[in-house]
Amino acid sequence: MSEYTDSAKEQMEKCIGALKHNFGKVRTGRANPHALDDIRVDYYGVPTPILQLAGVKVPEASMLVIEPWDKSSLRAIERAIMDSDLGITPSNDGVCIRLPFPKPTEERRRELVKECGRYAEQAKVAVRNARRDANEEVEFLEKEGELTEDDLAREKKAIQKLTDEYTAKVEELLKTKTAEVMEI
Repeated sequence: MSEYTDSAKEQMEKCIGALKHNFGKVRTGRANPHALDDIRVDYYGVPTPILQLAGVKVPEASMLVIEPWDKSSLRAIERAIMDSDLGITPSNDGVCIRLPFPKPTEERRRELVKECGRYAEQAKVAVRNARRDANEEVEFLEKEGELTEDDLAREKKAIQKLTDEYTAKVEELLKTKTAEVMEI
């Protein structure tokens, strides 16, 4: 592979990483510690991620248990979860916080599938943007005389092949996530 396809591949890999991150935030009824990734706790005036303040365990499929290392931060963590858009009411027993993840209704699962579809479409657009950037770069080099027409055609073909490969990865991730969301 050439340096042009390498940079495009790197950008497309980032798109896949972002898609996986977004899919991790989608609540499926299963307890997933990644649901807490975007929640910040005001810990002595500093917005801190929950995972830096506490251990997070998944004792059963629909329950998260958060055990803070500093017990004085228990209330702050509970407040941050309540203020977030997570939509789950935490229960605090003085030692740890339990987060029960209810099973979504059929209608809610369909909404979640649509949300996943939007995330996948954003990822595809980002992959196509990476393709466009790489194509523009090789076209510029061809105009400057650094690449021949044959090299340009070869590079564009390699970039398109890479784009097709990453678009298929996005589709596969969406298919897997849809099956996970629709599972009862």
